Amino acid sequence: MKMSPFAFGTTDWQAIEPTEHAGETGVAYWRTRTFGDAQNPIRVRMVEYSAGYLADHWCHKGHILFCLEGELHTTLEDGRSFTLTPGMSYQVGDDAEAHQSHTTTGARLFVVD
Repeated sequence: MKMSPFAFGTTDWQAIEPTEHAGETGVAYWRTRTFGDAQNPIRVRMVEYSAGYLADHWCHKGHILFCLEGELHTTLEDGRSFTLTPGMSYQVGDDAEAHQSHTTTGARLFVVD
């Protein structure tokens, strides 16, 4: 990830209006900020998954993801599965390994991609 120059700033995540994204089941709420230049934007999100959320797609986008609350299960296309609990993170590059996430209990995440 190349971080082109941009000014120092702070974010009050509660002041960012959430957008709703339906899963195959459940819903995700994203609070999103974008930084950097248009050719190489950096998207930063606070994401909340409802209990019972299952992503409606296999994601190919790279992410750095940090679990703040709850429990998130992520399955890779090759069948491997990983569980994140508070204080854990995962990272994967663009087009490296497709992944699909779900949660039984709900989860709150900080995501950079």
